[in-house]
Amino acid sequence: MASVRFTVTPTKAEDLPGLSDTSPDISSRSGARVRFGSRESVNRSDPLSEGSGGGTTTAGGAETPDYSNVEQDGNSKISSVYINNTHGVDDDDFYDRNLALFEEEMDTRPKVSSLLNRLANYTNLTQGAREHEEAESIGEKKKASKSPQMGTFMGVYLPCLQNIFGVILFLRLTWVVGSAGVLQALCIVFICCCCTLLTAISMSAIATNGVVPAGGAYFMISRSLGPEFGGAVGLCFYLGTTFAGAMYILGAIEILLVGAAMLNNMRVYGSICLLLMSLLVFVGVKYVNKLASIFLACVIVSIVSIYIGALVSAFKPPHFPVCMLGNRTINGHEIDENQCAKTILLQIKEPTTYLWKQFCQGPEINATCDQYFLSNNFSEIEGIPGLASGIISENLWSSYPSRGDVLEKASLISTHDAHPASTQQPYVFADITTSFTLLVGIFFPSVTGIMAGSNRSGDLKDAQRSIPIGTILAILTTSIVYLSSVVLFGTCIDGVLLRDKFGDSVKGNLVVGTLAWPTPWVIVIGSFFSTCGAGLQSLTGAPRLLQAIAKDNIIPFLRVFGHGKANGEPTWALLLTALIAELGILIASLDLVAPILTMFFLMCYLFVNLACGLQTLLRTPNWRPRFSYYHWTLSFLGMTICLALMFISSWYYAIVAMVIAGMIYKYIEYHGAEKEWGDGIRGLSLSAARYALLRLEEGPPHTKNWRPQVLVLLKLDEDAHVKSPRLLTFANQLKAGKGLTIVGTVVSGNFLQSYGEALAAEQVGSSILAERVKGFCQCIVAQKPREGISHMIQSSGLGGMKPNTVVMGWPHAWRQSEDPQSWKTFINTVRVTTAAHLALLVPKNISLFPSNSEPCTEGYIDVWWIVHDGGMLMLLPFLLRQHKVWRKCGMRIFTVAQMEDNSIQMKKDLATFLYHLRIEAEVEVVEMHDSDISAYTYERTLMMEQRSQMLRQMRLSKSDREREAQLVKDRNSMLRLTSIGSDDDDDTDGGERDRATSAGSGGGGGSGGSAEHHRRVQMTWTKEKTSQYRWKQHIHNFSQDHSNVRRMHTAVKLNEVIVNKSHDARLVLLNMPGPPRNTEGDENYMEFLEVLTEGLERVLLVRGGGSEVITIYS
Repeated sequence: MASVRFTVTPTKAEDLPGLSDTSPDISSRSGARVRFGSRESVNRSDPLSEGSGGGTTTAGGAETPDYSNVEQDGNSKISSVYINNTHGVDDDDFYDRNLALFEEEMDTRPKVSSLLNRLANYTNLTQGAREHEEAESIGEKKKASKSPQMGTFMGVYLPCLQNIFGVILFLRLTWVVGSAGVLQALCIVFICCCCTLLTAISMSAIATNGVVPAGGAYFMISRSLGPEFGGAVGLCFYLGTTFAGAMYILGAIEILLVGAAMLNNMRVYGSICLLLMSLLVFVGVKYVNKLASIFLACVIVSIVSIYIGALVSAFKPPHFPVCMLGNRTINGHEIDENQCAKTILLQIKEPTTYLWKQFCQGPEINATCDQYFLSNNFSEIEGIPGLASGIISENLWSSYPSRGDVLEKASLISTHDAHPASTQQPYVFADITTSFTLLVGIFFPSVTGIMAGSNRSGDLKDAQRSIPIGTILAILTTSIVYLSSVVLFGTCIDGVLLRDKFGDSVKGNLVVGTLAWPTPWVIVIGSFFSTCGAGLQSLTGAPRLLQAIAKDNIIPFLRVFGHGKANGEPTWALLLTALIAELGILIASLDLVAPILTMFFLMCYLFVNLACGLQTLLRTPNWRPRFSYYHWTLSFLGMTICLALMFISSWYYAIVAMVIAGMIYKYIEYHGAEKEWGDGIRGLSLSAARYALLRLEEGPPHTKNWRPQVLVLLKLDEDAHVKSPRLLTFANQLKAGKGLTIVGTVVSGNFLQSYGEALAAEQVGSSILAERVKGFCQCIVAQKPREGISHMIQSSGLGGMKPNTVVMGWPHAWRQSEDPQSWKTFINTVRVTTAAHLALLVPKNISLFPSNSEPCTEGYIDVWWIVHDGGMLMLLPFLLRQHKVWRKCGMRIFTVAQMEDNSIQMKKDLATFLYHLRIEAEVEVVEMHDSDISAYTYERTLMMEQRSQMLRQMRLSKSDREREAQLVKDRNSMLRLTSIGSDDDDDTDGGERDRATSAGSGGGGGSGGSAEHHRRVQMTWTKEKTSQYRWKQHIHNFSQDHSNVRRMHTAVKLNEVIVNKSHDARLVLLNMPGPPRNTEGDENYMEFLEVLTEGLERVLLVRGGGSEVITIYS
């Protein structure tokens, strides 16, 4: 029958013997490789197919045994050697005959059934949490956790209601309505509610785009916008939640003190209350959770009592008289009933009242009194006229008092011919200057708390359904309550009482309490417990938020706050939260703390909207929210409202909050841990990069836009360390051009086998890049380094962002190297860059180049401009001098004039050219006179050729040596035919060569050396006939290849001039001559470059790419 044949190729010798159908599981032999063979007949009775002859010849020619595991019943079954099958051959868990094509990769690409099984067992725990790790390690031993069962109503709707309704509703909303008027108050409430509704829509889209573990807004923002934004906004959200706790405590104390809200009392009682709450949170969160339902019931009862009281006031308004003097409001704390008058007729002893004593200098009738007191009479008005009174007509318009102003009722008659009111008199004064913007900042905290549902996502049965519905319903409910409350307050309560923030005119009663039914104590008790509950929730949530940020390890200095008690309670984070909340309590004013947390919450909401809008616009493939009622325009509208509200409520607080967030962002960017969360900012960067790359010109850029896009070729040693790290330093010093930098290295070998090594090399390069220069790292695996470099030069970059400059090191000790590959690779790279029209920079003696911490305090950068190759020699010194290392160096430009050139005119032209280039440099023209080729030049050339020939002979293979020996024999036969020379000539020639070599090496510099050379050369011409013939042969060779002599002559002459002029320069830039067209002269080329740069400390050989890189035009 037909079957699939596998060929198992063991890599160990001991794997071969004894393998049969009864052998143990071969999957334990990790060295085996499995490949598919052709379909053919297999003899069931014999596991070893006779047709195969017991082996299969692979491509490499090696015999490989061919085995198949066949069961007794004839059904073939092969155990996969790629899968960790510990249950023996018969276990079907890891084997599926229908998936045989994929079984080799089953460990890295599991079956769909396995994936779905793992997803079904997913636990809704915070990523990285201790409990999650324990659950994975203990596995089945751990008791199965109870599945979350909370629905939309209990899990999202009620927690959001409890967090949104807070202290502002009970303590400040009436004051907002009285100061801003009903119309502007409706506008304030509507704007704030629109802001939170739009944010909730964006938040719902993010929350339903996958599983959101506990962490709420921080988790959503950080995973959508990245660790930098996530950390910055997460800390802002944490600070906002902490200050919210302080605000709730201040509100609770204000309710408790009912009118006696002196600042020091607020600080003392607030600190005590904070301490008690912190201890309760520290003891256990379970107590806070148990009390949450009680606090929520208090909130609901209080709000219902307000509505009932407003309805009752239409028929039977509550009696809360407000005493007025003229149109000014009187403080009612010390006034007894029926005492709102100047005199009392029934009493004979003291006909004057308490108020008489406050405005006059004595209780007597004839005492000197305040002029306004004498001109106006006392009257009582109803603080709660009732729903049917029509008082709303007076409360429609705004009345913003300044600090110290007396609260006045405009509809009452008054004479204002007296001096202003004194603070010693019992009036009700405005404690702060109010305005529309201030009221926005104070009211906004009453609409925050919309994240409560997303914070509980781990407890919800269906978070992706519950969070949008519950949150949006809660916002709509609270918005209706707030808007209707504004209208009810404006309809039922007198404007004077509305503007009375602390209820001084009604004996310190809460203004909302005066409207409540059946008694103001319902509001007092209810609001006190609700604010205490909200404060506890803040002190519970804020430390956990800080702990989540600390555990993500994106802000190093916060790591300590990731630890806590054994059960995971964030002890250290709670301590920090209590300290920050204490700062808010020391401010001791609800009106000053509210704008602070307004800023932090608005910034958080702004980035939630930004995250949703970005994801929608970028159309990220992973952006598939189940909540479909969102649009990017809504997100950006919400973001705009958030930004506007920040600056409307308090522009200086907004700037401070942004500076704090910006500092945290930059701190995370530079010092934080690198995280890749697939966030939207990375997606935005990708889209922007794609857009910019498409906009870039495909061809070469305009000369004005040219900047060095550098490809740095690095070589790694055996330990994967960079051999010349100063090359990166030099590339960093060139980065004033703000161009691209790619660090490339080549790993020798086969890509399939050397992938790990290449990955390690790339990671080493990336770490070095992070320390020295910003750019990219690229590693290519190739059989030969020169091929790898060629591939890298061809393939590096993308679109218009391709390297235009190659930087590589000089091959040191190339003369001593037995392996010619180093300098042959160097010359091949020079040829490849020339063919690719790329510029080439070769720093020689790179180890002597200054590091970034060794600035040059003086000296010159010398440019030797011999041939024009696009202006690279002019641009490079300018770029280097932008860096602090070379900033204090001057610039000198030398150019070479021949005999026929006018050096004076050349100097003028060069100075004019530099002036138009806007480059400051000293100019000098060096004249090079025609001179005869010196003996030193001949000897250097001779040494070079002899060395090349000797090295070639050393590197010859056996067959090449035999071929070379035959050529020598043939040449000697020809010499004998001409009857010139003898066998002794070789010895003579060898001695002369040795002497010439010693002369060349000993007379490297100075005129004395030159004289010695002349003397030795003259001596060789006075030798006997055989020696004469040998020297004639050398001169004949020179004449045959005179180009070597001419090139050496140029190198020697130029080197003399450069050393003479630039021996003290910090850096010498020099045109790099091109390699010879004939590859046989490669060694000579290296020698020419050595001679050209001899005696110079730091040299940068520059070879232009053929295009202009600098222009005189603007």
